[in-house]
Parts: sequence; C-alpha cells; structure tokens
Amino acid sequence: AEIAASAEAKGIPLGFEAAVAGGIPAIKAIREGLAGNDLSRVLGILNGTCNYILTTMRERGREFAEALSEAQKLGYAEADPSFDVDGIDAAHKLAILAALAFGRPVDFGAVHVEGIRAVSALDIKLAEELGYRIKLLGIARRADGGVETRVHPCMVPLSHPIARVDGVFNAVVAEGDFVGRVVLEGRGAGAGPTASAVVADLIDIARGRRTPVWGVGDGALQALPAIPMERRVGAYYLRLMVMDRPGVIADVTAALRDHAISLESMLQRGRAPGEAVPVVVTTHDCEESQMRAALARIEALESVVERPALIRIEAL
Repeated sequence: AEIAASAEAKGIPLGFEAAVAGGIPAIKAIREGLAGNDLSRVLGILNGTCNYILTTMRERGREFAEALSEAQKLGYAEADPSFDVDGIDAAHKLAILAALAFGRPVDFGAVHVEGIRAVSALDIKLAEELGYRIKLLGIARRADGGVETRVHPCMVPLSHPIARVDGVFNAVVAEGDFVGRVVLEGRGAGAGPTASAVVADLIDIARGRRTPVWGVGDGALQALPAIPMERRVGAYYLRLMVMDRPGVIADVTAALRDHAISLESMLQRGRAPGEAVPVVVTTHDCEESQMRAALARIEALESVVERPALIRIEAL
C-alpha cells in the first residue's frame, strides 16, 4: 500500500501482476477486465504448496507430515514451511485481491487466517464420501455490513470447478453482477509463470498503458468495515473421537441443539465398545459464534478423547 501511494504521488506506474497467483493474470482480470461489474465475491486457491500437499494426501492417503516432507524434497515447500502451510502467504494475496475487487485499502490485519496442519488423511477421505474436496481457500465477500476476508481449509462441492484444481496449480474465481462467475486457473509459481507476469507488466509500461494501482486513485478507496469471523454463516463438518458407550451421541447432539445448530448428517465408522471411534457430524447453516460455543462444550465432554476437527463447508 505504501509503494502504491508513492507511485501515485510521483505519477509513475506500478506493476505487480506476479504478486498474486503467478502466471494467472488475476490482477488485470479483476482490475480491468471486470471493471464493468460490481463484484460480490473473489476467492481462490492462492498457495500452490498447500494445494500440492492436500492433493498428495488425497491421492496417496498420506498424512500431512509425510506429504509436507515430499513437497520439501521436490522444492515445492521451504525448509521452514510456516509461511505457506499456516496460510499467511495466501492471506497476503487475498488482502490484495480484496482491495482490487472492492475498492478498499489493503487490510491484511482483517484477514482471518488458518492453515492446513490440522487436516488429516481421514478428513480428506471422509470429505470424498460426503461429496466434497478439501482445499485451502482465500475468500473475500462483500455483504451489507462490509467485507469479510478469510483463509482456511474448506470443504468444496465436487461439482465446483475449483474442486478439480490439483497439485501446484492456483485458481482465482470472481463473481460479478453482469458477468456471473469467472474462473481462472494456472501455474501459481515457478520461473516461467512468474516471468510471464513480470514481462506483461513491462509491456504495459513500454506501451504507455497506465492504470491506477487499485483501479481507482488512493483518494477514492473506501474504508469498508471488516466483518469479523464470528459472523460467518455456513455449514460445518465436525469430526470427533469419542468413547463408544451409551449416551455419547446424545450429549453431542444436545450441545448442538442448545446452540440452535441443526444436524444435516451423522456418520459413525464401526463399533468398538469401550474404545475410541470416529463420529462425523455435518450441520446446516449457522453462525460461527454458535458453532464455536457448541464446540467448546463438546470438547469439554469426558467422552471426547481428542480435540475435535472442524472444517467449514462452502457451498460456493
């Protein structure tokens, strides 16, 4: 944001197409190609390392640590992978996309950020059974109260194009009032894709094409309120490891009921009286604050032997 303000003050162009989604012309598409639309949502797979790890976990049944180690050996992940796997890199990119899409100042601090370390091979397998695929998504959405920006693992319907973006590929989806849904997919990193984006900016400069950094001047940006994560509304996947004994399911459903959360489905894999077994619950839409309160109560149950795994379901 500081560089953009300085460039505008000096009347010089600033090219940064390679900053988001590598070789995908996401910035030009949102800032220029879709300028005739009011955008309601921008989302995407913005980190190829995470997408590669999740793809490997699904295709080979690997756990997170194994898939990460393989990604490091192939050069897709750094020796310290935190920036990628904890969602920070994707959040930086989402903050830029949200500024372009909604004409607001870049606000990284407003982005809710979660990574993929807690996603298990079992969650990925169960997601497939339920008709979903797990992806780390960055989602920016404009609503009446402002703009929500969040990065976290999501269960995406298998029918959505972004569910089929695998490996190190990235994808950006924009939704406009006239154009509808636009999906861009391609390589998000690497020498060739990065060079492609940088040279496109150089060609614009050589041809004298000038576009305001954010599509509008700094003075026209609107400081739209940030919608907190607690107000996110949607469905949820919840996996519990519980002791297989009478009354356990009743305790879990009572916690959900008392926080006005209705169940869509429940799966229990096998029986092992007196042993821990996985129980999977999916819910209908509710507010994040309701789910968090119910989750705290469920986690405190004596019969719940591990921290519950929660993944948000995105209808998209």
